[in-house]
Amino acid sequence: MLDISFSSIMAVLRYPLVDLGKGPVTLASIMLGLGVIFASLYLAKLLKQNVKNLNRGRYALTPSSIYTLERISHYLVMIVGVLVGISVMGVDFGKLALIVSALSVGIGFGLQAIVSNFVSGLIILLERSLKVGDFVQLDSGVTGVVSEIRVRATVITTAENSEVIVPNAEFVNGKVTNFTHTDNFCRHRIPFGVAYGTDKALMTQCVLDAALAQEMTLSDTKEHQPQVVMKSFGDSSLDFELLVWTKPEYSARPSLVRGVYLSAIDDAFRDANISVPFPQRDLHFITDRRAPGS
Repeated sequence: MLDISFSSIMAVLRYPLVDLGKGPVTLASIMLGLGVIFASLYLAKLLKQNVKNLNRGRYALTPSSIYTLERISHYLVMIVGVLVGISVMGVDFGKLALIVSALSVGIGFGLQAIVSNFVSGLIILLERSLKVGDFVQLDSGVTGVVSEIRVRATVITTAENSEVIVPNAEFVNGKVTNFTHTDNFCRHRIPFGVAYGTDKALMTQCVLDAALAQEMTLSDTKEHQPQVVMKSFGDSSLDFELLVWTKPEYSARPSLVRGVYLSAIDDAFRDANISVPFPQRDLHFITDRRAPGS
């Protein structure tokens, strides 16, 4: 029968495996270091959940501030926990730095993009140029709502409910149009055309009345009143645009907004007998009047 005593177990756990500068690394120190790391991961997760409680009470924070504080505190606790865990294992950070610097030449190019995206993510969180819930458009043409800012990439949810994973460096180095950076109020441009000879005053009043009748229209101040502006003389029509402000919940739904206002304008034109033109072409037939055989 195998007889394993407590002293023999402790001897195995304390048996020196390697010396990395802070004394011998043993199974016990490895287990203790891993325990510290796992404890820090649990603490980071717990802290992340409890930070959400800060949006209550007298000093409530905005959702974007809560998200930023939640992410930064999560990363900070994880990094500190991992460093403490490695130190507990018996690793000397001085020698570790030498090893990392020696390997950095070989792996630097491979990690360059990862480090760039990680630093860019921290810049986004601290600078708050981009927040969860913002409606953005990238140079690549991707348009949608920012749903999550991760360590390496940011998740954008499009109008079709598809999620686009965009590296954080693209937001820092590229051009990004943020329609709701300062506030959630957004002005939409609704193009339409009428036939030549249309009474412009009547047409303008019909369009403004149709816009003001919509529940999504924002008209609480003079600056937010809808407007109709003429854009150009088209091939078959006089081209106009309806400039209309909408309530915050419609800022990230441009397709829906455009469809609602175009439908309302079409109904208003039908009631006022205003013609919406369609492309027309005049064909001129030239008859050859020459005599046969000439």
